[in-house]
Amino acid sequence: MISKEMEQFYCSILLEEVKEKVRKLKAYGVDDAEIMSVMNDEELFPQLIITADYAVFLKGEKLVEVKMEPIVKAIYLLFLSHPEGIVLKTLPDYREELMRLYLLLRPAGITKRIEQSITDITTPTHNSINEKCARIRKMFCEILPETIARFYSISGKRGEKKKISLPRDLVVWE
Repeated sequence: MISKEMEQFYCSILLEEVKEKVRKLKAYGVDDAEIMSVMNDEELFPQLIITADYAVFLKGEKLVEVKMEPIVKAIYLLFLSHPEGIVLKTLPDYREELMRLYLLLRPAGITKRIEQSITDITTPTHNSINEKCARIRKMFCEILPETIARFYSISGKRGEKKKISLPRDLVVWE
């Protein structure tokens, strides 16, 4: 029987080997989504569940709610609804859709403050959308390892499409 320390040592060596293999796969042109789908076969990636009342849950070994304030959740649902991604400079084109999503979360209506917030979020020269995306990333990083959380977050290169790269077969809309 091996000691706990030896077991941790062996695990750290195995993890380094896995990282090296992933680096090699990327060098050969295999993208993150394909690597992730193989990893998902090992059930490392929990399902993302959106309930009928728009609660967001991760379903792995246990069910964990990802709590977001309504405006942040509306942004998350907007990007989740557009798997092809959204270029941030085109966000004004999504202003009405974002307002509709917000109304689903808060049927009482949109106040002047929320209307201004949505305008700020969808104005490319403001940093509001980046702040909200950072909040979303932080929420997922509090629940999942960072290497996995990034697939559930909104990300992308500057000037290119931002998207949630989680394969949609892991997303369940109830």
